[in-house]
Amino acid sequence: MPQASSLDARPDTGQPAPVRHTLGFGVPATSDPHHFRVIIPRGSTGKVSIHEHLGLQAALGASAVIDRVVLDRSRWTAIRAEVQRAFNARLVAHGLRPSAWKVGENPVDRLLGKELCVLAWAVERMNPDRIPVAVRNWVALRPEERWWLFGMTAMATGGVLDAGRGWRAALEHALGDVVQSEMLEIRAHRSHRLHEDSQPRLNLFGDDPL
Repeated sequence: MPQASSLDARPDTGQPAPVRHTLGFGVPATSDPHHFRVIIPRGSTGKVSIHEHLGLQAALGASAVIDRVVLDRSRWTAIRAEVQRAFNARLVAHGLRPSAWKVGENPVDRLLGKELCVLAWAVERMNPDRIPVAVRNWVALRPEERWWLFGMTAMATGGVLDAGRGWRAALEHALGDVVQSEMLEIRAHRSHRLHEDSQPRLNLFGDDPL
């Protein structure tokens, strides 16, 4: 059974809720929780690495840490601000303390960590000019869509040495090639619909293909 995430609970409904102590970006302050860590070295050129720590979920005899991806500093710089903004909005909505990236180890909630990996995998070899497009498309995805993409990618090509293979390559094209808001405008024009979703997103789970 997966360990609970601080984001598994319903968002704040305006009712008083117990204060939950968390570390970094929403990691439960419990004994050895399943979470991710983003390692940011000192200086402006060191590469940023993302690792998944399975904690108590790790199978007996298996590695408790999975090295997921390493990003050039420039690529990390291109995504870090928007990721921080999106994560903090989610944390605040769940009544949790926001956080900020810092030099050293940055704990990240297991669900947010999966979402971060999807974007990091997409941009790790992407033309830098396309990274802003990838960030916009990532923001447009619903959390559950990001989790699904993480699961599909992690099964076969989720290691630090798997860049450019399988689902990793697919993520680069899916997030970096077309701005999803523009795609949905074309889709709306073709179908002459009167009502479209207020939040553009990739149609991963719908039954109405482009």
